[in-house]
Amino acid sequence: MTSAAASEARSVPLPGGFHAHVANVGIKDTSLDFAIIAADRPCRSAAVFTRSRFSGPSVVVSRQHAADGVLQAIVVVSKNANVATGAVGTANAQELTERVGEIAGCPAGDVLVASTGVIGRPYPMDRIRAHLDALSQPLGEQDAVAVATAMMTTDTHPKVASAKVTTDSGQTANIVGIAKGVGMIEPDMATMLAFVLTDAEVPLMDLRSGFHDVVDRSFNSLSIDTDTSTSDTAAVMASGVAGEVDAHDFMVALQAVCTDLTRQLAIDGEGATKLLEVEVTGARDDDQAKRVAKAVVNSPLVKTAVHGADPNWGRVAMAVGKCSDDSDIEPARTRISFGGTEVYPTGGDSPDLAELEKYLAGDEVHIGVDLGISAGHWIVYGCDLSDGYVRINADYTT
Repeated sequence: MTSAAASEARSVPLPGGFHAHVANVGIKDTSLDFAIIAADRPCRSAAVFTRSRFSGPSVVVSRQHAADGVLQAIVVVSKNANVATGAVGTANAQELTERVGEIAGCPAGDVLVASTGVIGRPYPMDRIRAHLDALSQPLGEQDAVAVATAMMTTDTHPKVASAKVTTDSGQTANIVGIAKGVGMIEPDMATMLAFVLTDAEVPLMDLRSGFHDVVDRSFNSLSIDTDTSTSDTAAVMASGVAGEVDAHDFMVALQAVCTDLTRQLAIDGEGATKLLEVEVTGARDDDQAKRVAKAVVNSPLVKTAVHGADPNWGRVAMAVGKCSDDSDIEPARTRISFGGTEVYPTGGDSPDLAELEKYLAGDEVHIGVDLGISAGHWIVYGCDLSDGYVRINADYTT
């Protein structure tokens, strides 16, 4: 298995059996705002969605369509979330799956629809219908970067990652992931969309269980601003045209792709200047480790300290201490570190503040917390909090 980030690549081919279409249909401005991904045949699939009580019609419809583990197409509308739009929004989402199903040559029930952008506005269906009426066949786009670009809202760049896995016959299967999201991100599955395409053949049960585990360790371990979006969608589709692969090798590669995308999402958080990684070890179990790590990465005081390159470990201790229901967390056995340098407890020896400030001024910051209880372990990803975040969201259109 090999894996590589592809976010800076000019072009990343889609895996075998997939093709796409990207366009501007005039949702908000002249940038790309519409994408279709279609497979040549039905694909084994798995999907995870937001648990927001205000889930948009796109999520409601897609959750139903993904339930049987078969998808053949995905349609994405960016710059319009189609949320809080009532019966009209639901009808528009359903119509979109029907129209795209006709183009992809599959039932509407095999089409996943995803939307991201401004909440409270229905789709401009007249523009979308006119575009689909004029769309020629077959779909000719083969570049994952172009698809990722069409998904962007306030993202500063497209997010793509890829990996390869050797098939049982010695050939190569490809895994390509695309994602968008920079704000309103605290998954319970963020305004975050992520789609992973592969030409590997993977049993449905392995794909479903493995993808949920991968999402927990990647997209659901990401937080930009503690706000859970109404539109989060993550899905994987396997065309199978490259052949069977070892299930373990595939899941390792899938994890690498989704973790890569998660890190790209974190560093591109709205107003972000650096990636923040919080790793908790020595917890009672993995759930406790994740809970404590999220408390740290979501603390505005920790995030602003990181932004200002201030090695204020007291803010980290404060964030850990907020987990008051975890009565087995004790200061006497807790260890806190910045970039591997222990800052609590100091044992009477003060760390070199100048060196710590230099480290915190870098593009990536690692905060470690060891609870000294057992073997629970989790890593979460986030970013610093800058005045840029306030400006972006204060000026965001409604």
